[in-house]
Amino acid sequence: MMRLLCLLILSPILSLFLFACAEDGIKKDIYADWSAEQFYDAATDALESGEFEKAITNLENLEARFPFNPYARQAQLDIAYAYYKFDEPESAISAADRFIRLNPRDPNVDYAWYLKGLADYNRGTGFLDSFFTRDISLHDNSSMQQSFSNFSTLVERYPESRYAQDAYQHMVFLRNKLAEAELHAANYYIKRKAWLAAARRGQYIIENYPTTPTSRKALGVMINAYTALGLDDLAADAQAVLEENPVSDKKVAATAGNLEIEAP
Repeated sequence: MMRLLCLLILSPILSLFLFACAEDGIKKDIYADWSAEQFYDAATDALESGEFEKAITNLENLEARFPFNPYARQAQLDIAYAYYKFDEPESAISAADRFIRLNPRDPNVDYAWYLKGLADYNRGTGFLDSFFTRDISLHDNSSMQQSFSNFSTLVERYPESRYAQDAYQHMVFLRNKLAEAELHAANYYIKRKAWLAAARRGQYIIENYPTTPTSRKALGVMINAYTALGLDDLAADAQAVLEENPVSDKKVAATAGNLEIEAP
């Protein structure tokens, strides 16, 4: 009887204790009472202070909790920027693509294309690039091609955009580097005495990048390759084109300043 009485007395106490322990074990949502504006302000502060991971977290929380709030649309674009600054180009491009897809008529869609161009432009860069000059024409040119395409879309669709001029400057630089990448391949074939492949690379440069400084070097490759192949007529034609297009002092001055553009 006494044992039963003790159990009746202790059971409620034990239940309350277990409930309290269970409540303590549940992780509370510290953002439960936050508004969309609070999330956005916190993200903005984090961006300004360089805390990009924190900014991404706040922006993603904002969009997830307030998908139809006006701040959510801006958060989509800011997430792309935050990923770009956080050196995650794939995520930046994905976020920019999503913004373009969901908001094709948004007045800031030009900036999304600009971010895509920058993200591809800087793809593959690392910590050491801050200390050593890197010739991007020596690396895989697929990201350069994609960056050029993104900047080209911006310039063509939004010529009045505030980002159009800088995008065009990037395009000029990328075009020159793409031509140089083809020349590196042509020189590789020359060293291996793959004359036909070298001539084709030179021809490709002339056809696709005729206004770049590399085009004259491409003609030189073609002359050497055709001569080695015994195709004297084609070699003479390439030599004639080279002689008919001398480098003027103005062109030398213009190409001398063709330094790598630092992405904003």
